[in-house]
Amino acid sequence: MSKVLNVVQCKCPNCGKGKVFSGQGNIFLFKMPKMNERCSECNFKFEKETGFFFGAMFVSYALAVAQMIACFVLFWYFVDLSPMRVFSIIAIITILLSTFNFRVSRSIWIHLFYKV
Repeated sequence: MSKVLNVVQCKCPNCGKGKVFSGQGNIFLFKMPKMNERCSECNFKFEKETGFFFGAMFVSYALAVAQMIACFVLFWYFVDLSPMRVFSIIAIITILLSTFNFRVSRSIWIHLFYKV
C-alpha cells in the first residue's frame, strides 16, 4: 500500500521521501507542474534518458479515459442529465484534472521502471 501512496503523492521510488515535483502547477494560470531533476533526499535521477517520459503520455491518456467513462456513467445513468450537459461536465472535469494526470502519470511511469 505504501507504493501506491508514493505514486499518488509523487514521491521518489528509491527512498519514498523526496518529491518528484517541486510544484503542483495551476491549470487556471496555464502553469504545468515543475519536475525536479533529482531527488532531494537520495539524489536519485528521475529522467533516465532523453524521451523517457514519452510512455507517460499513454498512461495519462488511460487515466483521462477512465475519468471520462466514470463521469459519463455517473452523470448519464445515475443523474440522468441531457447529452450536452454530460459532455460539458466531462470536458470541464478533464481540463481540471489535467495537471493531476500529468503528475500522476509521470509518477506511475517512474515507479514502473524502478528496479530495486
